[in-house]
Amino acid sequence: MKRRDALKNIGLTTAFFTVTPPVISLLQSCTAETKTWIPDFFSKEEGIVLSNLVDVILPKTQELPSASELNIPQFIDKYANEVFDEDMQARYKSAFGNIIALLKPNASHTIEKVTPENYKILLDNHLMIKSDIDEERKANPESLALTKSELLNDIKWMTINAYKTSEYIGENVLAYDPIPGAYYCGDLNELTGGKSWSVYK
Repeated sequence: MKRRDALKNIGLTTAFFTVTPPVISLLQSCTAETKTWIPDFFSKEEGIVLSNLVDVILPKTQELPSASELNIPQFIDKYANEVFDEDMQARYKSAFGNIIALLKPNASHTIEKVTPENYKILLDNHLMIKSDIDEERKANPESLALTKSELLNDIKWMTINAYKTSEYIGENVLAYDPIPGAYYCGDLNELTGGKSWSVYK
């Protein structure tokens, strides 16, 4: 069975994320420096946009690294390249083109000149919560193309789940027991300090 099919059958798709050894392995294989990273699936311009989007979604704080520092753009690129079928790849590319057109409305603009504020405005305008109506989808309910909101929500969802599954977060932020062997009785919040259990092994 091809790796793409194996990963699809056991883990992550654009609508479902299950932490499995192959998904963790794919995430661990992303080790390139963000500044020197050359995307496999996305173009260089799309890679810049993706890196900026994930860092607006999960920025660096005093306590935590940003999403790009944990190689989340590389993971999304690798996943799109190795797991998405050709149809989904084409839909992603088309939707990414629409996002870039919003960020740089004319050919004289370069993607490097797009500011973090521009990315924030883009996400504010197109990220949706459950009760929101995607006007683009409402206008074309039968279209197979991803709307801008669908793409950005998908990227947000993949970013958050990959971030929580990363080695750094699993070992340093979440409750982590690398060799579980003892059983404990007590209040779960007291035993973990109120943290969720890490799935990282």
